[in-house]
Amino acid sequence: MKYSNPEVYISAVDIQNKIAELGRRISEDYKDGELTVVSISNGAMLFTADLVRAVTIPMHLDSIMISSYAGTESSGNISLRSEFKLDLSGKDVLIVDEILDSGNTLFYTRRKLLEQNPASLKICVLLNKQERRKVDVNADYVGFEIPDLFVIGYGMDYKEYFRNLPYIGIYKS
Repeated sequence: MKYSNPEVYISAVDIQNKIAELGRRISEDYKDGELTVVSISNGAMLFTADLVRAVTIPMHLDSIMISSYAGTESSGNISLRSEFKLDLSGKDVLIVDEILDSGNTLFYTRRKLLEQNPASLKICVLLNKQERRKVDVNADYVGFEIPDLFVIGYGMDYKEYFRNLPYIGIYKS
């Protein structure tokens, strides 16, 4: 199947500038300790990689494969395909995801992590679509607020395509 690349919605430069800002804020907030970062699924890989390089404090990194998407819509059904590897008890934990949309995935992930009794638990997302929220979950660190658009690139996909774009575009079928 052949797809053409979408127009730029958020440029690669704007993304990197925002990540540098988030890295400074996170480093300052956790300057007296260390952090455990938990990255969500394939979509957050690029964002997490750039974010952890922008954070200047000691940290551990874990990832989990979880999803609630089917095509372009959140299905509401959570699919957990891996378990947490690190012991999070008593740790300061930061969940990193590329987008907070319906909130289903992050709500579920937050609940699962709280079962491990972390000292603190916060959420960092590159994109926040507040108007699509279906459950009570909010991010502590947000890169960009966006309207209800289906975005791709910089880790986000349509049928596994477009993850490798260095920018964020709007998908139009």
